[in-house]
Amino acid sequence: MTQFIDLGLAKPLLKALADEGYQTPTPIQAQAIPGVLAGRDLLGIAQTGTGKTAAFALPILHRLAADRRQPPRRSARVLVLSPTRELATQIGESFRTYGRHLGVTVAVVFGGVKYGAQMRALAPGIDVLVATPGRLLDHLQEKTINLDGIETFVLDEADQMLDMGFIQPIRRIVKHLPRNRQNLFFSATMPGEIEALTGEILNPNPLKVSVAPQATTVEKVNQRVLFVEQVRKRALLAELFDDGSFTRVIVFTRTKRGADRVARGLEQAGVEAAAIHGDKSQGQRERALAAFKAGEVRALVATDIAARGIDIEAVSHVVQFELPNVPEAYVHRIGRTARAGADGSAVAFCADDERSLLKDIEKVTRQRIPSFDRRNDRHLGAATAVLPDTGKTERSAQPHRTSHKPRPNRNHAPAKPGHRHDGGPPRLDEARPQRSGFKGPRRGGRSNARPGVWSNR
Repeated sequence: MTQFIDLGLAKPLLKALADEGYQTPTPIQAQAIPGVLAGRDLLGIAQTGTGKTAAFALPILHRLAADRRQPPRRSARVLVLSPTRELATQIGESFRTYGRHLGVTVAVVFGGVKYGAQMRALAPGIDVLVATPGRLLDHLQEKTINLDGIETFVLDEADQMLDMGFIQPIRRIVKHLPRNRQNLFFSATMPGEIEALTGEILNPNPLKVSVAPQATTVEKVNQRVLFVEQVRKRALLAELFDDGSFTRVIVFTRTKRGADRVARGLEQAGVEAAAIHGDKSQGQRERALAAFKAGEVRALVATDIAARGIDIEAVSHVVQFELPNVPEAYVHRIGRTARAGADGSAVAFCADDERSLLKDIEKVTRQRIPSFDRRNDRHLGAATAVLPDTGKTERSAQPHRTSHKPRPNRNHAPAKPGHRHDGGPPRLDEARPQRSGFKGPRRGGRSNARPGVWSNR
């Protein structure tokens, strides 16, 4: 059996691998590392959880160590493009972990945070830059970075880039790269548009590595489909968590609002849960992931945008609360469990209007997923009847949509003589003479007050 020591990697890299307890490369690592070390372009088709980050990070670090030189200012020697903030962060952490004894510099650039710290990190030049396409284009437009010094270009999760609409931004970024470079291209699936993109990016005769057929699912994942009415999915999800084996679970929804509702429903059922999606700030996403990794929450509810950015060990189950519109996303979702050779379980809920989505998934993955019918289940019906409304939290913040009477806008309503400004009945001068010295509400209060603000002082 091949060992890392047999691949010709530098001793500092072998030491870092030993520190992490890694001795034997995964199939994609064993096939890809020698070719990348030789400087060849690579086309890798690999499922998530197969170790492909190390398959490109290790040989890249070896080549950087063998040719030590200062990167150009405001540039980098290696560029890795990633579809999501979470995945970019984890790739950056992998480079730092494997390169801890080499002294390489690594920067991670993504949106949702301020530019200042990123600009300061990029200014002196860095060895490895990991970036999401949108924020990298922003830096290119502002001329806070240039890509003239790139020697190796890595495009990771290319099919996810396609799903997220990043293909044209990638083409714009490639135009900034020098023509003489090494290209490493990774994708879990190979739809037609991605295949066309490989022809634009890769040099002729690239090394092709495929460790699994396209759109196949992880063999060690125990999969099942539960047919259930849409309105009873919350009750079924809560029932699943009664099983003590559901210790660390990722729940997938199709929409951001749906993720928030599912997380609230789990909290109401007594299950610690956190939601992560594109509308969350970077700090919120990091805190949710940290709590999930630390075991402080049992459930992490996520949308597909985060599906490939979550690399957490010992995920016991993946639950698909809603089936994805894109069949290939099913593969990426369940790839969050059974990572690094471990076993895992995946449960998918399927309502009647999702039958066509399930049919597409089974066609693409070339399998018949075991199914169980929970429709018309009396226990689920009774549990659904007593569930609290997860939408009440949102509506309570908008009292004007409830039975409360709206209060008039005092800044814009015309002030009628004798009328009170709180919407009450008119005050008649004959019935209640105005007190001496009181002139009613006046605009501004103090002389330096803002115009248009009422004050009773």
